[in-house]
Amino acid sequence: MIKVAIVEDVRDIRDGLQLLINSNSEFSCTDTFSTAEEALKHLPEELPDVVLMDIHLPGISGIEAVKKLKAQFPKVQFIMSTIYEDDESIFESLKAGATGYLLKKTPPAKILDAITEVYSGGSPMSAQIARKVIAAFQKKNPIDESTELTPKEKEILKALSKGLRYKEIALEMQISMDTVRTHVRHIYEKLHVQSRIEAVNKIYGSK
Repeated sequence: MIKVAIVEDVRDIRDGLQLLINSNSEFSCTDTFSTAEEALKHLPEELPDVVLMDIHLPGISGIEAVKKLKAQFPKVQFIMSTIYEDDESIFESLKAGATGYLLKKTPPAKILDAITEVYSGGSPMSAQIARKVIAAFQKKNPIDESTELTPKEKEILKALSKGLRYKEIALEMQISMDTVRTHVRHIYEKLHVQSRIEAVNKIYGSK
């Protein structure tokens, strides 16, 4: 069972997320907090596996909270939750230690998928956010064609950068999900990375 904590100042959203998480036997909502200050104080009492963190909180921001908590508890995974798509918030969140970034309009089923994905070592992002990330990296440097990735691996990495999930990639490329997972594992091994964000950064980031 994946233990999840929620940091969200809007009660209706907070309660809705808690209900969603507890309605599935694979997840358990261990705590909910309305401010970053509460989370910083009480989160260490029962460490969750994943934290859904609102960015714009009263007082300390979600980004600053992640920075503090990630330094203390590096194994906890943080997914930022926001209505905003501005580039600064996205990259400040990732620099602070967040490993996922979802818009609040994300469908409930995809929120649960994202929690599972980040728990399993992935970096879930809404498609709109993924496009902004890849666009920023492309501005820095075009893809390095000398990389040792195979054409198929490059195709899969490109699909991941668009926010597609393994099931969607499998359908689009007409291969099995196990084959997708194998390709992704090879991509990570070849690039010496552990997440989608790191892989994209390795290929599109500045050399």
